[in-house]
Amino acid sequence: MRHLHWVLGLALIALAVNAPVAQAQGSRCADCHVANAPSPIPGWSGFALRHLQDYDPSPHSRRGIGCESCHGGNPNTFEKFLAHKDMLPPSSPASPAHKVNLPKTCGACHTGPFVAFQKSQHYRLLQTGDDRGPTCSTCHGEVAANLLSPKTLGRQCASCHGEGRPQARSGRAEDAQLLMTEVREVRASLKEAQSIIRRIKDKNLRAKFEEQWRQAETPLIEARNAGHEFVFDNLKERLERARQRSDALVEALANQ
Repeated sequence: MRHLHWVLGLALIALAVNAPVAQAQGSRCADCHVANAPSPIPGWSGFALRHLQDYDPSPHSRRGIGCESCHGGNPNTFEKFLAHKDMLPPSSPASPAHKVNLPKTCGACHTGPFVAFQKSQHYRLLQTGDDRGPTCSTCHGEVAANLLSPKTLGRQCASCHGEGRPQARSGRAEDAQLLMTEVREVRASLKEAQSIIRRIKDKNLRAKFEEQWRQAETPLIEARNAGHEFVFDNLKERLERARQRSDALVEALANQ
């Protein structure tokens, strides 16, 4: 028994010693840049520092999506030359972070929105090199993965399509703002329903409602993707289906 305790003790010590090493094997880019931010760095600007600050609390950071996923480089070393090898600045047309290439880079994870975005006039503008073409960061930020509020989205659309703008389209910004409001309402309803479903103790009943919840979520995802195509008729159709299914789910939960 004493021998067993001794072996277990060594194993626990080994785990404790190796744990920081295992963690350190992840992306070190942000850690290194944050540590060096106070010192003068050639070519760095206020934008670069804000980029780091946006990354830390972002969904990308929380889910372990490192800087190298978009910028390239080697995240497993603190040696500057090796870490930055083969990296290109976002201003380079060959960089995965260049505005023209950004949809493809983001699309490696965000497949649905990327497929829809490729069908849009916005994407076609990007491919021709037209500076008016918005890219992912235009609405979602460079790294923070923002979800625009309805009001902010309306302003963003109006910057190109508002009255007196070069690509003015009457009511376009207002439609986008209204639809985003409705998307948020359905998403909030489904989130509340999911919270109730998780508390149901009967496994069969819970499974039944979970399937109903998925049936309501599917058209909402389709509506989100259609929004990236900027064909609002498609978005409205799927959003209405999601709302109907969400309302039916909430009613069923209330009457169980």
